[in-house]
Amino acid sequence: MVAPMLDHISLRVQDHSRAVAFYRAALAPLGYQVMMEFPGVAGLGAGMPDFWLMATELPTNPTHIAFAADRATVDAFHLAALAAGAVDNGPPGPRAHYHPHYYGAFVRDPEGNNVEVVCHADPNAKPAPVRTAARKSASKAKPKAKAKPAKAKAMSKAKPMAKAKAKAKPKAKAKPAKATKKRR
Repeated sequence: MVAPMLDHISLRVQDHSRAVAFYRAALAPLGYQVMMEFPGVAGLGAGMPDFWLMATELPTNPTHIAFAADRATVDAFHLAALAAGAVDNGPPGPRAHYHPHYYGAFVRDPEGNNVEVVCHADPNAKPAPVRTAARKSASKAKPKAKAKPAKAKAMSKAKPMAKAKAKAKPKAKAKPAKATKKRR
């Protein structure tokens, strides 16, 4: 699997303080919080700031941005965003016209941007078995004993003199190939 390549995104906003307050509340169900803040700039994220709000005096063009989450978080986002002043742009639910497992919710933020939280997971899929770290370390802590080859066991029980003789036998040397006469 290829890792996602998008690292962060910046959204230009005209009312910076209103946008920060809105996104702080609307994205809280996703674990997002304001992680960095400078005059006219705020970086939000869950672990690292990957969503930036930047003040501008220029007219903005509404943008669509989508955040990935599980289905329960999609529902929680929609409620939190509406409570924070968003306008409903599509309640939580399946969107089979995108694909069979698409589940999303859409709102318009106070500046008109279309903000979505989406889940692509099959709700009927069985989770893959997870091997826990405790099991992994336990299996590493108890290495399996390797059986000695039968010959090695026999040699270890042999008399010391027999061992010395076995080591002392010279190996047979390969005989050089006979020269053949060339026929003319």
